[in-house]
Amino acid sequence: MLEKNIILGVTGSIAAYKAAMLARLLVKEGAAVKVVMTPLAREFITPLTMATLTRNPILVDFYDPENGDWNSHVDLGTWADLLLVAPASANTIGKMVAGIADNLLLTTYLSARCPVVIAPAMDMDMYAHPAVRHNLEVLRLRGDAVIEPAEGELASGLTGQGRMEEPERIADFARRFFVLKDMEGKKVVVTAGPTRERIDPVRFVGNFSSGKMGYALASEMADRGAEVVLVSGPTALSMNHPGVRRVDVSSAEEMYEATTALFPRMDAGVLCAAVADFTPVAPSTAKLKREEGELLLTLRPTRDIAAALGKMKREHQRLVGFALETENEVARAREKMQRKNLDLIVLNSLNDAGAGFQVDTNKVTILDREGSMTEYAVKQKCAVAADVVDRIREIMT
Repeated sequence: MLEKNIILGVTGSIAAYKAAMLARLLVKEGAAVKVVMTPLAREFITPLTMATLTRNPILVDFYDPENGDWNSHVDLGTWADLLLVAPASANTIGKMVAGIADNLLLTTYLSARCPVVIAPAMDMDMYAHPAVRHNLEVLRLRGDAVIEPAEGELASGLTGQGRMEEPERIADFARRFFVLKDMEGKKVVVTAGPTRERIDPVRFVGNFSSGKMGYALASEMADRGAEVVLVSGPTALSMNHPGVRRVDVSSAEEMYEATTALFPRMDAGVLCAAVADFTPVAPSTAKLKREEGELLLTLRPTRDIAAALGKMKREHQRLVGFALETENEVARAREKMQRKNLDLIVLNSLNDAGAGFQVDTNKVTILDREGSMTEYAVKQKCAVAADVVDRIREIMT
């Protein structure tokens, strides 16, 4: 739970509608949220909407003209654990750099003693302008965090970078400021995603893994201070966490080579990838043509990454595996843990709704070598990652 005090600054941008969802997510996480809007922001989203979502009055002016009550920017600046400006317009960004204090949000920014996070939103040409790029760099140098905008269709009708990042990503970014740094000094290699075993130049044997669980684990451990290397099979996911170094591979053999080379320097390995068990014996160098009759594909076993790391593992190292099963789930997971010398195994079943590939949720059971078994409810994969890392941290020396 994000039981912190957060000021959400909303500026004059068409992306202000996303601030409503962001406020809802922060409140749902347990945060106390006060919204400070610039006068122009009221033209894009009503204060009533934001007040309803946050259960707090919306602050726009320095004082209430009806009763003279003063909205103290100093009190706001000392109350907040985080100041989050989303969306941040080019105008507000420029004023933050220059120290201009002509509205309540800007005076609060200048008074804030807490971390500041900025989520820019503007048209692509504005975002690319040297003045805006310079201003953002100045804010970064001062210690403010900037969440880069996404690419996509913009309000102008153009397509490019400038869309404010999605509320879910911003809420997750905000959460990182308050995560316990209990893995500082630890080095971890994480595998994620599927592998592709080439049949010919255009076809492959693969699986439905999206990589979401492995990426969530890598981000969670990096949030908690670990130095993480993510060995990723082909996915559509991005990894922008400064604490994660990504190594891209394609085949099971490439993942084996990368992971076994990295593991000796690590404190732990987390094997979340859906690695192919078999690969074509003789992939074709030319595209196979359609012909009458059946195509027979001869497969051979791939090298077992978990088993290899289990043999390499030294006394101070910890090794965590994943097991996706459809029958006799617990027995098979325990057997796999023993056979491959794992310290923990995370079991999920395709029989459980909300678990498995291509979804944002998962339902896991964590087993250890002492025979204990802990079952968890269906959760978002980022929350599942936190549960798994909690258990990993317990067994690390």
